[in-house]
Formats: sequence, structure tokens, C-alpha cells
Amino acid sequence: MRKIIFYAWAIIKGLLLSSLALSQVTKVEAIGITVKDMNTSLKFYTGVLGFKKVSDTEYKGTEFENLQGVFGLNIRVARLQLGDEFIELTDYLTTGGRSIPEDARSNDLFFQHIAIVVSDMEKAYQLVKKFNVEHVSTAPQTLPKSIPAAEGIRAFYFHDPDDHNLELIYFPKGKGQDKWQQSNGRIFLGIDHTAIGISSTENSHKFYQDLLGVERKGDSWNKGSEQEHLNNVEGAFLHITGYRAGAGPGIEFLQYINPGPGKAYPKDSRADDIWHWQTTLVVDNATMLYNKLMAEGYNFISKELVYQHINNSHSRSFIVRDPDGHAMLIKEYLPPAPKGEQ
Repeated sequence: MRKIIFYAWAIIKGLLLSSLALSQVTKVEAIGITVKDMNTSLKFYTGVLGFKKVSDTEYKGTEFENLQGVFGLNIRVARLQLGDEFIELTDYLTTGGRSIPEDARSNDLFFQHIAIVVSDMEKAYQLVKKFNVEHVSTAPQTLPKSIPAAEGIRAFYFHDPDDHNLELIYFPKGKGQDKWQQSNGRIFLGIDHTAIGISSTENSHKFYQDLLGVERKGDSWNKGSEQEHLNNVEGAFLHITGYRAGAGPGIEFLQYINPGPGKAYPKDSRADDIWHWQTTLVVDNATMLYNKLMAEGYNFISKELVYQHINNSHSRSFIVRDPDGHAMLIKEYLPPAPKGEQ
């Protein structure tokens, strides 16, 4: 009898694990940024950083209101590409969100950036400096031998026109993905990762790896003068953890051990606030993951699981907040509906 119960439980457990695996993230598709004025942002990202505009479309209607959790919206969304990676700029035309606070710092929990890989840090730095970008870092920093996982990496933080944080990052040979060594004469190569401020690596690990299936790839403990001047946080000591799905940019956790987390993600945040970023994660079964995250008590931006049909693309999506408030747009692409049912 015990053997029968054991085998029955093994089968049930296998089915449960197999169903959860079907709901997990297969790709980090795009990183979304809410902007104040689309034309200004397009000029900056395409003219200064070398992004190419792929599409530029306005959307409105109930399904977008339910997905973004903002009533009466009309949004303009521009999809931009750099290398193999994509960002999506969203301008809320009918609503006006709040600006990023002037006293925002790199250890605040609503901090997020994209790390733009460059083939030559000095050339990239001089180029963005020519456009009078606002520095966050005092200057490009070369991480020292005392940080083995990041030794030799050069990085620089700065702001876009809306004060979003951006990073330029240079990987020496032996660091980062192999593709970052193939410049083909370009200065700006692509996006390595998006980094997010977190309060607990353990809590974020549960959300991203245990529930979403984004795999933990490595840890680094960063401190010292170079790290402090990179983040512009005096005494900075960070536990940095890198996660990756099967494709797309990585997701990097920034847990400040010293001086500790700064300001929390505002509880009344909306998708039209300029500090709102949303990272699009592609899954095989959005319904299953929606129900699982709902049962676990996570906070949703979307009012419901939303079905959309846009330009011959069918999808099922929702936006959920991670343990610290960062927005993740979970999307499942569906096969086209049979003729007569569209």
C-alpha cells in the first residue's frame, strides 16, 4: 500500500512540476520605460545611443486600460532595437504621471537601469558627454581585482532626459557574453541586463527563480572607492546577483548591504509615473502563472488577465509587481485563432 501511495505521489508531483515548468519565463523580450515626451526621448535614444526605431504606434481601449491599470489612457509606444535587444518607450498622452524625484539615489528600491554595452568606453563616454548628459558616476570606473567577478569591467552611470538611470558597460576579454567582443566597428552594441534595487536577495530569488524560472547565474560582492563613485553612494557595499532566462537581457539584483536600502517603491505608483519601468517576460502559460502568483499574494498592476490581438499577434498578458514593486509584464503568445473565430 505504501508503495502505491509513494508512486501515486511521485506521479502527481511530476505533473505539478511539469505544469509549473510550462508557465516559466523563456525570454526577456523587452524593457519598458515610461517617458514624458516621446519625441525628446526618441531623439536621445536614436541620436545619441544608436538605437533603431522598429515601430511607433498609439493604443487605447479597455484591454490596455485593464493591462496597465490606468483608466482613460491613450498611449504612444515606440519599440527600439540595439543589437539583439529591445526597449519600449511609452508616452501617456491623456494622463500625466509624476516625475522622478530629484533626490532619487542608486540605492532606492525603485531604482532600475539598463546596461548598454560599449566596445570602447572612452569613445562612448566622450560621445554622451558631448550631449551634456547628467552624470551619476563621477566618471567611468574600472572595477579592481578586489572584485574578482567584475575585475576589469568599466562602467559609467548617467541620466536620460527624464532622469532615468542608464549605464554604459565595457567587458574586457573573458568577461560577459562572447558576443560583446564582436563590435564590427560599432560603439554601442546592445543591452546586457536591466538592474533593479532590491531589499532581500532571498525574497527576490523566490519570485524570479522559484516562481518564474529565471536562472541564477552568479553573485558578486562589490565595494571600494570605484564602486562608490560608480553608484555615487558613499560607503556602498552591494551584493549583486545575476539572473538570465533562455534568451534576452539578464536581470540583475542590487542589494545594498551598506548603507542599506534607500526609499521604498511608492505604494501609490501607477504605470504613467515616469519612474515606472516594466520588463516583458515571455512565458508558455500565462494563465497558470497568473493563478499561481495570485495565490501567493503578489500585487498586480493589471485588473485582470488580458487577451490582446495586435497586428496579427495574439497574446495573453498581465503585469505583476515583484517583492519590491518592480513591474513585470508577463506575456504568452498564442497561435492565431481559426478562421471564422477572429
